[in-house]
Amino acid sequence: MAMNLAVAQAQPTYHGHIEKIIHSTCASCHRPGGIGPFSLTTFEEVKAKGEFIAHVTKVKYMPPWHADPQFQTFRNEKILSETDIGLIQAWVAAGMPKGKREGKARLPTNEFSVKPDLSLPMISSYQIADNAREDFRFFVIPTRLTADRDVAAVEFIPGNRKQVHHSRIMVDSTGRIKGIDGMSELDPAVKQFQTIPLVDEFLYGWVPGNTKIFFPPGSAKKIYKGSDLILNIHYSPSSKKQQDQSTINLYFSKTPVDRPVHTLTLRESDIRNQPFFLESERKPTFYMDYNVRKDMSLISVLPHMHFLGASFLAYAITPEGEKINLIKIPRWDFNWQTTYQFRKLIKIPAGSRIVVEAKYDNTSENPANPFQPARDVGYGWDSTSEMCNLIFYYLDYRAGDEELAY
Repeated sequence: MAMNLAVAQAQPTYHGHIEKIIHSTCASCHRPGGIGPFSLTTFEEVKAKGEFIAHVTKVKYMPPWHADPQFQTFRNEKILSETDIGLIQAWVAAGMPKGKREGKARLPTNEFSVKPDLSLPMISSYQIADNAREDFRFFVIPTRLTADRDVAAVEFIPGNRKQVHHSRIMVDSTGRIKGIDGMSELDPAVKQFQTIPLVDEFLYGWVPGNTKIFFPPGSAKKIYKGSDLILNIHYSPSSKKQQDQSTINLYFSKTPVDRPVHTLTLRESDIRNQPFFLESERKPTFYMDYNVRKDMSLISVLPHMHFLGASFLAYAITPEGEKINLIKIPRWDFNWQTTYQFRKLIKIPAGSRIVVEAKYDNTSENPANPFQPARDVGYGWDSTSEMCNLIFYYLDYRAGDEELAY
């Protein structure tokens, strides 16, 4: 009741109250060139979607955020307070008054509004077949860099948001993998290229809902001059011919870099209660264990499952028995995944164990189940198969990392 009274007394207007809520919480995705399907950067744009915004924020469908904030908090967290939700409701009910602006009209500058230093679209548009089959393709994008560059942020923009299921960006510095361009992952000839070591097996991974990743100051992923980006894209089945020309955006470090960013990936092979197999009409739980060999400073965490995922939990246990919370997603939603960036670097001491508890629901009662009735499901990259991954960006630990917020 107190919150409603405060909202009523506020007499909310767009410029007085709503604009700052939208700009701080929504506009990072809902902006020109963002991942949102429409822009919300002006009064006219927000008013046109006002009733829709009031509904999706009231039911907490938007902004999408599935990690439990009581378990761990993140720097890219998007959560509206009850007061903010009430202000939006009151503003729409009042007819969405514009109000008066103090100062010049301008969308606040933030890390999402910075233009990339190098924007690399696929060399040509790829025609997605109309055979209603999963499609896994490799594409080569030359960087044409004339000098080594330190990458402080990476972004993937799918050219066809409905058909791009997920993508993985790798880096080749040998120039010997160019021939893989356009090949299907099912082509036996692919194997000759997969024996060539990559300089970076995981520059970045995109899944539905993911956004730009930022590395801490003084750290970066290095891309050597003349390198090629190897893009592995999974396209969902399509019954009509469509096009895709996705883009990779690179943002170079503007400050000196002395710390390389590393990637750690926990895979299905790390599951201790094998086999990774989901029987029909069952709700299995799989457990992972990873033994940490050296002190690490975690930057981010990215869980990944498909449609049968139900919940995801990860934490670390130090040699002294201390529990370090990493991430908890009580209700998994395949359509909203992200790289969760910690507010401060998290130290994981050598000798610790990273523990994962991944729950699945392969019953006919699961509305997200692609099979009705339910079928047995095993590992695979297809949408109708399942995966269990946990991917970290991290730095080799330095004293004081625990206090490094960025």
